[in-house]
Amino acid sequence: MTKVIGVRFRTAGKIYYFSPGKMNIKKGDQVIVETARGVEFGNVVMGTKEVRDEEITQPLKAVIRLATGEDRRTEEKNRKKEKEAFDICLEKIRKHGLEMKLIEAEYTFDNNKVLFYFTADGRIDFRELVKDLAAVFRTRIELRQIGVRDETKIRGGVGICGRELCCHTYLSEFAPVSIKMAKEQNLSLNPSKISGVCGRLMCCLTNEEETYEELNSRLPAVGDMVTTSEGLRGEVHSLSVLRQQVKVIVNLDNDEKEIREYKVSDLKFKLRRRKSEVRLSKQEMKELAALEKNEGESKLDDN
Repeated sequence: MTKVIGVRFRTAGKIYYFSPGKMNIKKGDQVIVETARGVEFGNVVMGTKEVRDEEITQPLKAVIRLATGEDRRTEEKNRKKEKEAFDICLEKIRKHGLEMKLIEAEYTFDNNKVLFYFTADGRIDFRELVKDLAAVFRTRIELRQIGVRDETKIRGGVGICGRELCCHTYLSEFAPVSIKMAKEQNLSLNPSKISGVCGRLMCCLTNEEETYEELNSRLPAVGDMVTTSEGLRGEVHSLSVLRQQVKVIVNLDNDEKEIREYKVSDLKFKLRRRKSEVRLSKQEMKELAALEKNEGESKLDDN
């Protein structure tokens, strides 16, 4: 077991482990640490605790110091300089006529490097742009292409639920999201209904997926034949997953049919559907295949 603290370098960013050494560091403190990008200013989001050695990426770097008032002023100056750097880079992009969308400029704490994040449809030859930027800033320049999910994570916004976006407020890493999750939850497969601000499938589809898988595993599928508590045979018309209710088209004695609703416990049926097994039609697959593209792991943090 090793003692570590958890540090974030941006809002809702990935948490990195550092050794607190002999310092008394608690959650909410600000620290100066050395990263792969250089010396950085970070916020402690997890106080000192012990973790298993296999959970740590070696070598585990130690905290340089607790942030001082001067460090905080330096960090504030860097944030102001980033706005100027953004405008300069935007002007240079227009000058070179590059088909790229600038998202954010970021200075490392020690001003050893300036990073520019951008999106583009394909590969961009920005070698001349880097030369121009290096001549202006006289420091190391890095241009990093990111995906639309990362763009939304940086800029933030409000989702269709009326709340701030999960990725911008608390979601550290993007979880894989699939159309099957929406199907499992009986959601409309209209892309505009299940897509987030970024145009990809909403991350929150993963929040209740496990619960729906468990509830669906107890239900028959639409179209299955069941026997009711009255001994009537019928075909499953529709399901209410959360209420565990099933609407059945029952065959009556006079050759008439009627839709009745039953609790799943009042029905007998052969459970053919395995947990998380969902069938999509060819049309659904064709219309929604584009939405299943996601960037996977965030490309924003590389500390």
